[in-house]
Amino acid sequence: MDLFHCALPQFVFVLGLCVGSFCNVAIYRLPNGGSVFYPIRSFCPNCKESLPAHLNIPLLSYVLLLGKCDFCKAPISIRYPIVELAVGLIFLAAYNQYGLPYFFIHAAWLTSLVVITAIDLDHQIIPDVISLPGIVIGLALSLFGLIPVPFLESVAGAFLGGAIFFIIAFASRGGMGGGDIKLIAMIGSFLGWQKMLLTIFISSLSGSVIGLILMALGKKGRKSKIPYGPFLALGGAIALFWGDWLIELYLYFTF
Repeated sequence: MDLFHCALPQFVFVLGLCVGSFCNVAIYRLPNGGSVFYPIRSFCPNCKESLPAHLNIPLLSYVLLLGKCDFCKAPISIRYPIVELAVGLIFLAAYNQYGLPYFFIHAAWLTSLVVITAIDLDHQIIPDVISLPGIVIGLALSLFGLIPVPFLESVAGAFLGGAIFFIIAFASRGGMGGGDIKLIAMIGSFLGWQKMLLTIFISSLSGSVIGLILMALGKKGRKSKIPYGPFLALGGAIALFWGDWLIELYLYFTF
């Protein structure tokens, strides 16, 4: 039994790497209207050759192939191993925080944020096929007590988050996209209204800092649009793991 528990974190990490490999498939196919299930085997985006299993091992294959397709020698985006590693670390962090069996619930919705982040960075869209079912799933998990958020708080998080961003979108006349509205509603359904507000604060702060840095480097102008989904994803992850501590810290210095 001790050996089993010692090996479990490593297993969880490897499982996360494998899920991360599947996420790369979703990141490539969803914006193009493709299916994440067909064709089953992954293929090179450049030459379209199907990849055999030994060329599709998370992290390891990228290193062994020196970041190039084995068939056409086209460069493989560094995003692929980054996504795999990110999801592996997410699984490990969720396991360390929540343990069996509930870690997988939090790892799953955080993994969906990784997919959303990559797609938003590449295409400036947030797929409804992820965020809309995510809202329903978050509310259902709360209703049945499978996440530590009371159902009414989950409803409030989803509704209030969506309402705040809808008002911002209306007032800014398109400055906030519809995808962001659905994404914050999804995050609110999993975290509740308090951590949803914390998510908005962290995302606004981090987005402002990155925006100023990009302008200072001459990469963006004052009117340039920056995808907001990645910052919401970052805020949601921080709120999940450290939200209670940050809220307590805020209350301590405020009252």
